[in-house]
Amino acid sequence: MLRPFDIRKSTAHKRLLDLASSVGALHLCDLFAQDSGRLRRMSGTLDGMYMDWSKHRVNGEVMEALFDLAKEADWAGGVKDLYAGKHINQTEDRAVLHMALRGAPGDEFSVNGNSVMGEVLATRKKMLAYADAVRSNPDIKDVINIGIGGSDLGPLMVTKALRNHSKGGPQLHFVSNVDGAHIESVLDGLNPATTLFIVVSKTFTTQETMANADAAKAWIESASLPVSDHFAAVSTNVDAAVDFGVKAEHVFGFQDWVGGRYSLWGPVGLSIACFAGSAAFTELLAGARAMDCHFAEAPARENLPLISGLLGVWYREYLGFNTHVVLPYAQDLDRLPAYLQQADMESNGKYIGRDGQPVKHRTGPVVWGEAGTNGQHAFYQLLHQGTDIHPADIIAIEEPLSAYAEHHTKLLANAVAQAEALMCGRCEDDVREEMRAAGKSNSEIDAIAPHRVFSGNRPSTFILLDALNPKNVGQLIALYEHKIFIQGLLWNVCSYDQWGVELGKVLANDILAGWTEEGCSKLHDASTEFLIQRLKN
Repeated sequence: MLRPFDIRKSTAHKRLLDLASSVGALHLCDLFAQDSGRLRRMSGTLDGMYMDWSKHRVNGEVMEALFDLAKEADWAGGVKDLYAGKHINQTEDRAVLHMALRGAPGDEFSVNGNSVMGEVLATRKKMLAYADAVRSNPDIKDVINIGIGGSDLGPLMVTKALRNHSKGGPQLHFVSNVDGAHIESVLDGLNPATTLFIVVSKTFTTQETMANADAAKAWIESASLPVSDHFAAVSTNVDAAVDFGVKAEHVFGFQDWVGGRYSLWGPVGLSIACFAGSAAFTELLAGARAMDCHFAEAPARENLPLISGLLGVWYREYLGFNTHVVLPYAQDLDRLPAYLQQADMESNGKYIGRDGQPVKHRTGPVVWGEAGTNGQHAFYQLLHQGTDIHPADIIAIEEPLSAYAEHHTKLLANAVAQAEALMCGRCEDDVREEMRAAGKSNSEIDAIAPHRVFSGNRPSTFILLDALNPKNVGQLIALYEHKIFIQGLLWNVCSYDQWGVELGKVLANDILAGWTEEGCSKLHDASTEFLIQRLKN
């Protein structure tokens, strides 16, 4: 397990508090003016990814203090424990080794002293062979992934990102919500005879997933078709999947050292492979593996995930910023913010520390966002002139994603412009001069000018991918995965459990158990009991 760490008792903490009062109050434009080498020192490249963190409210002194903080938390030792298969998921006594799922032949990952790579590579080979068989089967026109949470968000996000890499594959659909309208709308217009379902549930008991799987099974049976020809499963409960009607050879298992929100790299990503093919899936893994190697080997001052994580800690703990906004300027990445919501908030949205005591510092931020330029016409007003500051990641793709080259030029111009606008803002003198040139009277200028002022000084990271290909998508996702690890390490939380998800499940099952009875199996508060009785009747 990772050793407990109290950020507020660290040597670097007092120094960072002082810097928050001094450097944190400086304007980004001044920081650039004072330092001609700022961009060179605060940017980095890894294969097809360029990351620019120069538009953050930090200087060299702040970054050095943050690196010292990471050193006190023994970030390098924590990374070694992660990669060594130590049980850093301490509340469930498990290793955290999703990196093994994208490992290459010759890599070594072990759990409890036993190498796992033989099993990983054999399962991958079997899964990819099945996926390619699905892609080449003319009788399969549509594949529907049934899962929820990590069994849905990751594959959905990646398949949307790899839209241009799906040629020759079936149409892919996703069903997650237990709302019957979801599966009903997906099935509408499809042909049972040419549809394959992939049911993704570790235990094969997940309430929402099994409700949808049962509905899908009934749909197949209503067409007098054999269930076994139209279902595959991703589950550790092979017996339950076989009892459901799935052929044993079409059940793909995964290990307890892979958390759901980190699982798209293995059998949970079967739908990705069916959509884009085994070659693209292999490139996705290679990109993530490249980031894994960078994270494990790069020195602190060049380590992109470490730097990303430290900037987030700086904003949460020392400048008091409560959210983090993800702004992909690529429509094909429009599900990335939702994916990162789960990855980040389910990992670090906790207040109990690794020592079992409530922490006294801030932990995970609210993560949100939308694809650009849609967000510009929705919530950017708040980003630019709201009373709270929301550090942003602006993600852009150098290579066009469509045949509409002029569209792409406009898209990139907007991405760059927003990063500049967030940083620089617009002063009142410039506003007044512009209004004066437009022929406005002094009284009009006095009345309107203050509303058109932007304070700027709003931080952002600019991430530029040279293309939206499988390798770069893998790198991008792994960058965020490792950032989450660093922040959880410093915030002293257990990043790889999700007990906050469980309570709602337990209560829902209790309410369901009593739904047809006069009352539920336990007493509820008056408001809850009223809602139960009203909905029952």
